[in-house]
Amino acid sequence: MQIPCPRGSLELSHPVLPASGTFGYGEEFEPFLPPGTFSAIVPKSISVEVRRGNPPPRAVETPAGLLNSIGLQNPGLDQFLESYLPTLQSYGVPILVNVVGRTIEEYCRVIEAVDGQPLVEGYELNVSCPNVKEGLRFGLDAEATASLIRAVRPLTDGVLMAKLTPNVTDVAEQAIAAAEAGADSISVINTLRAMAIDWRTGESRIGTETGGLSGPAIRPIALRVAMEVCRAVKVPVCAIGGITCAQDILEFASVGASLVQVGTHLYREPGCLPGILTELRELLASEGYSSLEAMRGNFDGGRYRLPDRERPVP
Repeated sequence: MQIPCPRGSLELSHPVLPASGTFGYGEEFEPFLPPGTFSAIVPKSISVEVRRGNPPPRAVETPAGLLNSIGLQNPGLDQFLESYLPTLQSYGVPILVNVVGRTIEEYCRVIEAVDGQPLVEGYELNVSCPNVKEGLRFGLDAEATASLIRAVRPLTDGVLMAKLTPNVTDVAEQAIAAAEAGADSISVINTLRAMAIDWRTGESRIGTETGGLSGPAIRPIALRVAMEVCRAVKVPVCAIGGITCAQDILEFASVGASLVQVGTHLYREPGCLPGILTELRELLASEGYSSLEAMRGNFDGGRYRLPDRERPVP
């Protein structure tokens, strides 16, 4: 798997990454599998300042999904460099640092401080978190997204991956703006803005009024968005949304995705990756494909045809 970027290309051993926010900074997964089993690591978001996040409760299960309102809690840039990045580097695989900021200048400060560190091969720019007031400032406006990409592009020769929100009318428009501004890849989708209420008390089941919905419930939406983005841009697309097995990965590849991120499913089965990779190889081989790339984009837009007797007369 490759993601072209100014320094050449980022080579990945397989197409599965952890979704930022569900993986933490790796230590939580050490009892279950070597974190370096993922082809690259996308750690939890990092901002310039320390963020406490939203008030609890921060997560509640929903049918086939999870509603969360973490609020981008993170230790801040200085502590990330001192304590968390060395741990991530010890896993021996590429790191795509997920960056968040309130202003373009804050995104730039993080990238300037982190760029050049061993194994830091690029950045996933989070412009799409629905759980903080400023989280959608860039993601809701194509020109704002493009301005951000243009500002950070000269600061690194590594991969720039723009993580876009589904909470807009046309995600493809955002993707085109990001790609034209210099993004090397697009990741879709972030969580869907949603809510859960305790009707007895009339209160939200989480500490904020709304949060972000993830998990299998959003996979059909993520699949549709991934298809639209893959058709709109020529850069690699990393699909996110409710992936639990190899079959899901193959569906996203069918519409053109080159990579995927597994997120909410890691809470249920933190050691799932080796089984998913084995199943992926077996399914591809069973259909005669030598690789995921060999079948990527085989969706033809719909094969349903009316039987002859039901076809309208010309």
